[in-house]
Amino acid sequence: MIGPLEVADGVWVLAGAGRLSTHPDDLRRSTALPPWRTERFLRGRGLLRGLLHIVAPPMAEAVIAPDARGQPRLAGFPRAGISISHSDGAAACAFAPGRPTGVDLQHPSESAGRVLARRLLRSHAPRVLALPPARAAREVAWVWTAQEACVKAAGTGLAGRPWEIDVPPGHRTGHWGTYRWISLRDVSDTPLSCAFGPPPLPARPSAANTDHAHAPSRKA
Repeated sequence: MIGPLEVADGVWVLAGAGRLSTHPDDLRRSTALPPWRTERFLRGRGLLRGLLHIVAPPMAEAVIAPDARGQPRLAGFPRAGISISHSDGAAACAFAPGRPTGVDLQHPSESAGRVLARRLLRSHAPRVLALPPARAAREVAWVWTAQEACVKAAGTGLAGRPWEIDVPPGHRTGHWGTYRWISLRDVSDTPLSCAFGPPPLPARPSAANTDHAHAPSRKA
């Protein structure tokens, strides 16, 4: 189990096997899935609910429903960002109460496919492909998790063309437009990255506070 980790102000990540969700709505939604997806679905939601119980208890029992683009959302909490990822029986989730977030977990292949590596790494590909096969595959997986986390945070998925996001191999953090990504290389053996948007803007002052703010100064 990794986390819960607060990777940035108000952005939380948790990864591990997790427990299957027993939330009634999760169970209801799982009945429409093929058998091979049911356990994965309930494990991801169980992990997310476990994270919410720790860092945001009032949200832990909220219904998790897809929005118009198929991204999971917490019903009743429109500003909360959530994301879930699965890979080989493990799961990861991310939560941010006031900004969009995305997470991606990826067990690497035994070797890096040259076509895929060139597509994801572009100008960085020759340097990575010169590494031993298993190490190159691992680096490709790290890059992909950062790219995928960014488009998940943006809510675009593959339509956001994640392979065009520049993620230099070996880097632990970077930016894509207004989004920031972090690869958790120091804490996770399995490639795991999180991305998130900027923090929410401060609330605008009320009219009464505005009038007070513009009152003449009484300083000498």
